Amino acid sequence: MSNNVPPRNPYANKQGYLPQSQEEPHQRKDVEKATPEDPSREGVSGSPAAASLEPTPNVASQETHDAIARLVAENADLKDRLLRALADAENVRRRAERDLNDVRQYGVTRFAGDMINVADNLERAMSSLPAELRNDAGPFRTFVEGVELTEKELLRSLEAHGVKKLDPTGSPFDPHFHEAMFQVQDPSVRSGTVTTVVQPGYSIGSRSLRPAKVGVAS
Repeated sequence: MSNNVPPRNPYANKQGYLPQSQEEPHQRKDVEKATPEDPSREGVSGSPAAASLEPTPNVASQETHDAIARLVAENADLKDRLLRALADAENVRRRAERDLNDVRQYGVTRFAGDMINVADNLERAMSSLPAELRNDAGPFRTFVEGVELTEKELLRSLEAHGVKKLDPTGSPFDPHFHEAMFQVQDPSVRSGTVTTVVQPGYSIGSRSLRPAKVGVAS
């Protein structure tokens, strides 16, 4: 007499279940689907170590702040250098302009020093003439007028180049333009006043070309 009970699997245990190694392939696939993902792969995307590799907002903000601070410092340094360079260039320009003016004004100093000796000789020539000859209306008068005009023209030419004749009579003594030769008692003027001019002086620009030799009231 036969029954419909399937034959017993020789590898099944008493309860009728197969060991894990003997389970059907489709059952193992279901188990693998139910198992969690590989911990190593989980650590790549969601682990704390992976999260620490990504810059936090605070760190990024600090780096940006430091970069801006460096740029501001570099900008200030470049601005300071530019201002210093402009100041140096302006000083050089002013110095060159001043030197050029000095050359224009005092470039004829040596020539003017020689010419004032000529003016001194003309003045001596005129002062040595007796008064009657200077006032004579004859031919000699023409010669005297010619010498006087020559002296005036020489002084005018010197003055056109910044050279002026100094006649400090009655003015206070100035050691920059006057040379005291002697002192005189003169109660009619204040002490230190120039009363006598022995030799006229000359100036060029704001400098003394030759000091005037004078007598000063004591």
